[in-house]
Amino acid sequence: MSSTSGLFPRSSLLARFDRWAIGLSGLCAVHCLATSVLLALMSTAGGALLNPLFHEIGLTLAIVLGVVALGRGILDHGYMMPAAVGALGLGIMAGALSLPHGFGNETVWTLVGVGLLALGHDLNRRATT
Repeated sequence: MSSTSGLFPRSSLLARFDRWAIGLSGLCAVHCLATSVLLALMSTAGGALLNPLFHEIGLTLAIVLGVVALGRGILDHGYMMPAAVGALGLGIMAGALSLPHGFGNETVWTLVGVGLLALGHDLNRRATT
């Protein structure tokens, strides 16, 4: 169902957005785990990674990529499930920002959200190709 417009076929562009979003999800997971390890080893060095602005910018990027890639996927292939799974992941990630730092709950819920978001993008990529 994909058509071409401009230099790249739409499905190729969507797949690229999904790959970027999956990569961003992976970076988020690495960040969460690295922050937990750094906090356990060096509390002063880990403080910079726990800056709320860092998390808010990351979540904003994830939301923007999710809206573009998953939203466009709905228009191209017509399946709502990838967007629904991705939206659930984004919601869990956003909710994790409200949890207190230092007890591991925020890290666990963020990783659950990141995993669901990455799954949504993977489902979207598979439906598009």
